[in-house]
Amino acid sequence: MDKGVGTGRTVRVGNHDLFYSEAGSGPAVVLLHGGGPGANGLSNYVRNVETLAKRFRVIVPDLPGYGQSSKFVDQSDPFGYLARMVGGLLDELGIASAHLVGNSYGGAAALRLAIERPEKVGRLVLMGPGGIGTTRALPTDGLNELLNYYRGSGPSREKIIRFIREYLVFDGSAVSDELIEQRFRASIDPQVVAEPPLRRPSGPLALRTLWRMDFTRDSLLREVTHPTLVIWGTADKVNRPQGARMLAEAMPNCDVYLAANTGHWVQWERPDLFNTLTTAFLEATS
Repeated sequence: MDKGVGTGRTVRVGNHDLFYSEAGSGPAVVLLHGGGPGANGLSNYVRNVETLAKRFRVIVPDLPGYGQSSKFVDQSDPFGYLARMVGGLLDELGIASAHLVGNSYGGAAALRLAIERPEKVGRLVLMGPGGIGTTRALPTDGLNELLNYYRGSGPSREKIIRFIREYLVFDGSAVSDELIEQRFRASIDPQVVAEPPLRRPSGPLALRTLWRMDFTRDSLLREVTHPTLVIWGTADKVNRPQGARMLAEAMPNCDVYLAANTGHWVQWERPDLFNTLTTAFLEATS
């Protein structure tokens, strides 16, 4: 899983720990993983790190609540909290600016950092990012499956198999039993079960939280002038592919690539395509 990746480290960002792994040299590229149960940085980008590290300094954190990072997320403003932690990681590493690559939950973190601290971000590559049209319509079946993982009877192998094989990817048979087991074991960490990092907003401030999680409000996306590449699977069952058009119409410098026969996990499902597109885009000078 970690072929070509150096030893991971933990840094203190604010009052919490953030674990990351690193490989390669060159311009800094931070890979931000999605928010599905049992996710972490290296498992989400296992098919990309080695290739990207030939051209870039690749930094792969476990986002808060996942992997070996602290199990805390500010649920009143989750995307903002993730962005602050990623920005804090760059500060701790002495990196003035980095390219950000973000899938789903990680894509939302990348967008929020680009809005709040634009100087920290070079180029953006976004794959099915959260917060794009997901709060103004009924959730997709895939998003419901994700948000309900810790609800009701709680986490189970059956739930994670259904989410990954039926909703996360286009071809569920391509996902090994080993990967399913790794994700399941990580998802039942007692700290995670007690405080799931990605959950449905609830309580008296739920509407305010949802408002904060919607990037299409108040033309926020028009403020993101960074060169951006959106790669979205046409068969995405978690975040609607229509979000790609929304981004292209709202962001001043946004290119879109729609990947056929691909679900929500484009960097894993179509690694050669993803690695080629991402490398070319990040190395472009105009």
